[in-house]
Amino acid sequence: MNAAAETADAVTVVVLTYNRRQELEHCLHQLTALPENPPIIVVDNGSSDDTVQFVRRRHPQVRLVQSPSNKGAAGRNLGVEQVTTPFVAFSDDDTWWAPGSLKRAAAILQNNPKLAVLSARILVEPDQRLDPACNIMQASPLPEVEGVGPMLTGFMAGANIMRTEAFRQCGGYWPPFFIGGEEALLAMDILEAGWRIAYAPALLVHHRPSLNRDSTLRRRLVARNAIWTACLRLPWPVAARRIRDVLSQLDGAERGQVLAATVRHMPRLLRARQVVGLTTLTMLQAVWKTEIAAC
Repeated sequence: MNAAAETADAVTVVVLTYNRRQELEHCLHQLTALPENPPIIVVDNGSSDDTVQFVRRRHPQVRLVQSPSNKGAAGRNLGVEQVTTPFVAFSDDDTWWAPGSLKRAAAILQNNPKLAVLSARILVEPDQRLDPACNIMQASPLPEVEGVGPMLTGFMAGANIMRTEAFRQCGGYWPPFFIGGEEALLAMDILEAGWRIAYAPALLVHHRPSLNRDSTLRRRLVARNAIWTACLRLPWPVAARRIRDVLSQLDGAERGQVLAATVRHMPRLLRARQVVGLTTLTMLQAVWKTEIAAC
């Protein structure tokens, strides 16, 4: 069996998209040209443009999953439901994997049975500058996975490869988050299940940020979801400090909106609350301490 066939049997790429047909066109052009020839699943999050027609017309070999509405990050759950390979690589419609990276990722995961997630190095187009998040991941205070990179307590949603088993075991993305920092809760649950996450700079993802985004709304959702994650998984004294830190970075109007949304959803948050154990909490606090020191 050749290398491309081996990778195709091991890795499926799931691409999440919503009303960004032009970005998706470039993404699929890159992914379908990969020498690994992986299966590709496109999850359309209820687009109102011609995304569905484009995929059917131009990429009939790609499996198309249509969500009846925009589920945000949880749209990825629909894609993973269709995955039959042991590993799933995630792309957004403005990110794509570099040739050879999926093959390398599959080999790393096959050789490291405790690793569940590999977060790739990201180059931002068009000038191919290193995404600042990569410097943060590289500076993780957690131990190194030999031959891979430092362990992490999180990952980049549109630039990681994951064990399909781990994604399903931990329930995927929590639908109420919609989008914005949605990885944090899933990462905590993966760690709590005994899996490990690592930064793997040998893996490369390109990112050409879409101009079609609402930065103000995303900032507010990221803050809200960080607070919700604290309520869902952290001991209350630790959660209170995290919530205070998040709120301190918002202006008055944003702070009020985020707090109102949290109070409104508190019954749901309390029902879903499952506090992480000491091992996971110790890893989280070590990373937070390093991030604060770097600021």
